[in-house]
Amino acid sequence: MPQGPQRGYSFSLTVSAAPAAKRAIAFVDGQNLFAAARDAFGITTASYGITALSRAIAAQHGWDVVEIRFYTGVPHRRDNPGLHFWWTARLRRLRADGVVVTTRPLRRRRKYVRLGDGRRVELEVSEEKGIDVRIALDVVHAVLRRRCDVVLLFSQDQDFAELAREVRRIAAQQRRWIKIASAYPVGPGTRNSRGVDGTDWIRIDQGLYDACLDTRDSRP
Repeated sequence: MPQGPQRGYSFSLTVSAAPAAKRAIAFVDGQNLFAAARDAFGITTASYGITALSRAIAAQHGWDVVEIRFYTGVPHRRDNPGLHFWWTARLRRLRADGVVVTTRPLRRRRKYVRLGDGRRVELEVSEEKGIDVRIALDVVHAVLRRRCDVVLLFSQDQDFAELAREVRRIAAQQRRWIKIASAYPVGPGTRNSRGVDGTDWIRIDQGLYDACLDTRDSRP
């Protein structure tokens, strides 16, 4: 089961009483979630069932998920045909399930790294651009329009620490209770056990992760 917010990281604003029904919107950085699960549990496929996972976490905290928004980079067909078609099918199913999907192209570029023995080697990596900015804009939009009381981020990206401060500023202006939390897998291989600064940290263990797998997904 996910562990509760870490001590010292409860950041709901208390300018007014918490609403009896707490509406949550899940904002999922798909590649960040996959990378954390890969490190934590050794998984090789992004087969998390994000609808089930969002609702399971929300149920643990007494929240009602009113919307799920999923963001990911997708490789171009010419760069990786198998993965391109896998993601295309996966995202089609998510949309059919009512998830709001936003994609950006994964760009290939060459990167130089220095090894422990001093050698400098060239690697080809894939990068997505604009996902973090899109998530932040969508969060601010939802909060400003009072569409949720809880922002549930599936990410450990510390760039969102500034977003957390902005959410609290908006809450103060609106004189209402708002919580922002970051959820992420933690397991034997985890190298980063911190959530986003300025949010509640919700750690996802392997039992919960495995219980929410989307069994329709398999890598071709």
